[in-house]
Amino acid sequence: MLTLDDAKALDADDPFKGMRERFFLPEGLIYLDGNSLGAMPSAAPGRMDEVVRGEWGRDLIRSWNVHDWIGAPQRVGDKIARLVGAGPGEVVVADSTSVNIFKLLGAALAHNVGRKVILTEPGDFPTDLYIAQGLAAQFGAEVRVVEAEALEAAIDDDLAVLMLTHVHYKSGRRRDMAALTAAAHAKGALVLWDLSHSAGAIAVDLNGAGADLAVGCGYKYLNGGPGAPAFLFVAERLQGVLASPLTGWMGHAEPFAFVDDYRPAPGIDRFLCGTPSILALTALETAIDLFLETDLIALHAKGQGLCDLFIGQVSAFAAVHDLRLVTPSRPQRRGSHVSFAHPQGYPLMQALIDHGVVGDFRTPDVVRFGFTPLYVGYEDVWRAAEALKSLLESGVWREPRYAVRAKVT
Repeated sequence: MLTLDDAKALDADDPFKGMRERFFLPEGLIYLDGNSLGAMPSAAPGRMDEVVRGEWGRDLIRSWNVHDWIGAPQRVGDKIARLVGAGPGEVVVADSTSVNIFKLLGAALAHNVGRKVILTEPGDFPTDLYIAQGLAAQFGAEVRVVEAEALEAAIDDDLAVLMLTHVHYKSGRRRDMAALTAAAHAKGALVLWDLSHSAGAIAVDLNGAGADLAVGCGYKYLNGGPGAPAFLFVAERLQGVLASPLTGWMGHAEPFAFVDDYRPAPGIDRFLCGTPSILALTALETAIDLFLETDLIALHAKGQGLCDLFIGQVSAFAAVHDLRLVTPSRPQRRGSHVSFAHPQGYPLMQALIDHGVVGDFRTPDVVRFGFTPLYVGYEDVWRAAEALKSLLESGVWREPRYAVRAKVT
C-alpha cells in the first residue's frame, strides 16, 4: 500500500498537475464521478459569454457564416476523431447518444439486406438496448441478447450488426474491439461500438481495429456539460453505402436549396439531421481543446495508474467489509472507472458523498468511482480510499437518512 507522502510525490511528478486549475472544482471536494458528468472547464463560461453576447447578440444570423456555426458539427467532430483513432471527416457531433444509435443501427439493418439480427449482451447500458428493441420492432428484426462469454460464438450468418459498449458502464470491463470486430466481419456483419465510457479516458483506435460504426457521449469524460451533444463515427469506406433513417435537412446534399425531395449529402454529413445546438457545441469544443494540448498516451497511462492505486488501497480492507471488486484488475481489460459491489451500496455511497467524496451508485449493489486523469490526482485517490475505509469502520452509512433514494444518483 502507498502512503500519503507517496501519493503526494506522484502528484508532484504528474505532467498534468496544472490541468486541475483549468476546471471548476469546489475546494475540498474529491470528485470521482466524471464518468457520469464531467467537471466544467474554467474557460467555458467566458467562451459561452463570447458566443452569446458577441456572436448571437451582435452578429445574429450572420454568425452561421462569419463564425462558422454551420461547420461546428464537423469541426468539433474532427477534434474528437483525434481522441478515438479516427480520421478527418469520419466523426460528426450531433444529437444525443440515443438518437445516434438509432441512426447507425437503422443504417446497418438497411444495408445488410436479408439479415435481421442485432446481437448484444444483457446488462448493457439501457438506452442502447431500448433503442435496439424499438428499432427492431419497426424493421421486423430481432434483438438477440447473449451472455458476454458466448458472444463470439453467437456471431453467425443471420447477424446484421453487433452492438456493444467498449467499456461497460457498470463493471468497467473493456471489450477487445479489434477481435470482436474481426469476428463479426468474418461473418459479413457490421459492428457498432458505444464509446461513452471510453472517449477521453482510455486509448481508442477505431481505424486500427477496423471499426465500422461508433457513438459516444459528450458530457462524461469529455466534460462538455450536462446534456452535451453526442458524436458518431462512420468509417470512410462505408459512408457512401450507408443511409441514415433520419433524413433531416442538415443531412441533405444541399440543405439551403429547399427542394422537396431528399438527397443525402456526401460523406459523414449525411448523418446529420436537425439544426445543431451552437451553445452546447461551444461548451463541448472548449472542453475538447484541453485534450488536444496533452500527450494522450501519458494521459491514459495516468488514468490507469489512478485505478491501480485505488484498487490496491481498497483491496487491503475490502474483504473485511463485504466489498467485492467488480472491475477487472488488469489495466488492459478495464476502462477508467472502478466498481465495487457491496450489499448496502446505495447508503454507503450517499454517506461517502456527504463526507466529500463524490462517486455514484448503480443498481443493484455497485459503488462506482471514475478517475478522470485531467483533473483527478493521486492524493485525491488515496484520500478517497481512506474516507471509504473510515466510513465502513464507523458504520455511519447505516443511518436511516442515507437509505432515502434520490431521483438522480
